Amino acid sequence: MNNYPLISVVIPTYRREKLLQDSIVDVLKQDYPDFEVLVVDQTQTHEPETQAFLDKMSASGKIKLFKLDWASLPGARNYGVRRSSGEIILFIDDDVQLTPGFLAAHAKNYVENPEIGAVAGRVFDRMKLGDSGGELEIEYLPPEAMDPGIAWYHIDLVHTTKPQQVLTARGCNMSFRRDVFTKYGIKFDERFRGSAVREESDFCLRFRQTGYKIWYDPESYLVHLGEETGGCHDISMRSLKYQITFYHNHFLLGLKNLTFTQSLRLYGRLFDCHVLGNPPCYKSGSPIKIASRGVFYFLGFLKALGTMIQSAWNDGQIYSRLDQQV
Repeated sequence: MNNYPLISVVIPTYRREKLLQDSIVDVLKQDYPDFEVLVVDQTQTHEPETQAFLDKMSASGKIKLFKLDWASLPGARNYGVRRSSGEIILFIDDDVQLTPGFLAAHAKNYVENPEIGAVAGRVFDRMKLGDSGGELEIEYLPPEAMDPGIAWYHIDLVHTTKPQQVLTARGCNMSFRRDVFTKYGIKFDERFRGSAVREESDFCLRFRQTGYKIWYDPESYLVHLGEETGGCHDISMRSLKYQITFYHNHFLLGLKNLTFTQSLRLYGRLFDCHVLGNPPCYKSGSPIKIASRGVFYFLGFLKALGTMIQSAWNDGQIYSRLDQQV
């Protein structure tokens, strides 16, 4: 590859310690000739060893470290984009393991095909690989994986082995051309709350207006350790608030991006899987638990409806506006 576009690697992080350090080291070991690393840190207080590491890496110019006093995954992504210089902006999580050719694998797609505006990398997800015993392999995703109404239950970027066009990427391993943000003005929606589930799905659905393709490249792979604590979760995954925001975010995705029919199909699958507990969710069939999940489902819908009503005067980009006021 003769033309090496500058890649900005953006790592949003929240309350992560040793794994964050390891992820940064893996990026710095890349054999790619032209890249920068931006760490958008939303942790109030790190362990002394972690803070010393971050300060050392920043002082030496190996990373650009940004300290924020708020926690929002889409907000952190937008913040990183505004401070990046790369022709390609690549997002990874703060609990990943990389091989030396990771950046080069992302870059070659953009160099070889101008129709590609985003690359969805393969994710060797530790938990999902464990569930399948590491034996499941898929060459090509089914047609349903390109249907926005039901795609989320058919897209598998863990076990899929062949390059192909896809509808969305996974937030822990995705890259975009800069003009997706500059020319087309697409931002991550900061109204996706909590762990911000579906924020990258929402972004990728709006990405379609660019005319670019999202290309899945299994060679652009990483290992996602999938730690349950830290990361960019500003609330516990076991909390009542998390349960409501989980459903809020799914309903918001549909209300913003889908037709009425597509939305009904999405909400139907959401109810069947996450409320009733049917496959592939495999949740408890206890009537009490189904009833409690049903309450969260209903409350999540009401909150998403309220979010959409408020969008008439509030686009939700609260953290981006705070940044612009500085």
